Amino acid sequence: MPYASIIVPAFNSVETLPQTLLSLRSQTFRDFEIIVVNDGSTDDTARVAAEAAKLDHRIRLVEQGNRGLAGARNSGIAAASGVVVGLCDADDLWMPEKLAAHVGHLAVAPHVGLSYTGSALINYAGQRIGHAQRPKLYGVTASHVFKRNPIGNGSAPVFRRAALEALAYRPHGETERDWVFDETFRQSEDIECWLRLCLTTDWSLEGVPGLLTEYRLSAGGLSARTDAQLAAWERMVSKLRPTAPDFFARHENAARAYQLRYLARRAVTGGDGAAAMDYLRRALRLSKTPLFEEPLRTLTTVAAAVTVEHLGRDPMQLLSYLRPRAGS
Repeated sequence: MPYASIIVPAFNSVETLPQTLLSLRSQTFRDFEIIVVNDGSTDDTARVAAEAAKLDHRIRLVEQGNRGLAGARNSGIAAASGVVVGLCDADDLWMPEKLAAHVGHLAVAPHVGLSYTGSALINYAGQRIGHAQRPKLYGVTASHVFKRNPIGNGSAPVFRRAALEALAYRPHGETERDWVFDETFRQSEDIECWLRLCLTTDWSLEGVPGLLTEYRLSAGGLSARTDAQLAAWERMVSKLRPTAPDFFARHENAARAYQLRYLARRAVTGGDGAAAMDYLRRALRLSKTPLFEEPLRTLTTVAAAVTVEHLGRDPMQLLSYLRPRAGS
């Protein structure tokens, strides 16, 4: 039985899956399995995974009809046998020392149920673009997760199996396996899971130093509708609010302001300055917390939104000048 399992949800990932699998097979910690979950792909994703499995016995392929990212992760978790379970989307990459760092971290920190790391951002060609998610690593509370999502993306975390078991539930009508991620979400399924871990279990979240994940930005991801993202976030809040009403009463407005600021940055990247300014106005009406806690990041977002709205500068070039280099 392998000590670690790495879950790779894959949907129409034929172009990026080989590079992802190569990065996982190159881990310096060797006692692991890789479970590729083909989530109803219509391209050659399954063939690529099957061929990789012939080359490396540690790779297994799980086939299913399309259930979405959350459903693919749940199927992979159900099939996993490792004491620790990591997630890596089929277009992202792990640095060779990533798994070893998390295994070592979880071994010496028995209170930690989810270990994560910072992420370097890469373009579709797999090249680093000079920006990174550098999150808070220690002393992370539920309010930090709610406001700033220090984990950053779904390829950063490695779970202790006991934490996954604490999160798992069997919704009505599900006959195949438990859910860790809520499959009714097609967006915000990550933050819903991380925050539920904080609010409903005794497990802690903690990071390890370094940019050990490479998170790929794609044109489709950058142009995703921000209104749909906001709706999914609000649905997450509505779902979890009854589990901790006092917590949400204290932190909801500030967290919503942070979310609106994030969406403003997404709108800037998409070249929609008017939408970015609208999100920022709504954010600051709700709460000044992002301005007080992160004045530089908030003010650079304002400057970028104003510039895109009135001058029409190239948004990617603009963010490359204005984005704080050490920001997450």
